[in-house]
Amino acid sequence: MSDRIFIDGLTLHAYHGVMAHEAKVGQTFAIDLALDIDLSEAARTDKVADTVSYDMVVTCATEAFLGHRFRLIEAAAGRVADAILATFPRVESVAVTIHKPHAPIAATFSDVGVRLVRARQRG
Repeated sequence: MSDRIFIDGLTLHAYHGVMAHEAKVGQTFAIDLALDIDLSEAARTDKVADTVSYDMVVTCATEAFLGHRFRLIEAAAGRVADAILATFPRVESVAVTIHKPHAPIAATFSDVGVRLVRARQRG
């Protein structure tokens, strides 16, 4: 499928991380979402009922990301992906990228993060 809804740069402050100070002070994360979905009906009808609401996707992702303190952003990304697939049956697959620009690494870098892709299991 080549149809996709994307939301880039959703910025959230959270307390995820392995280090003790990450749990205490927290940091800003940026999340990119790419949802593979058949948009042919929405393109034809011009009705929001034939797609997924960006606002509802942001709410779902935010609640999943902030609803638990994760040590690993891999686990946070997995929770976001699972929540989106559980909430929006039209979504065939979702890619979740979490950027951790203030990761506690003794190096100069422009970005650190994870990207995972999860697809709906059809039986």
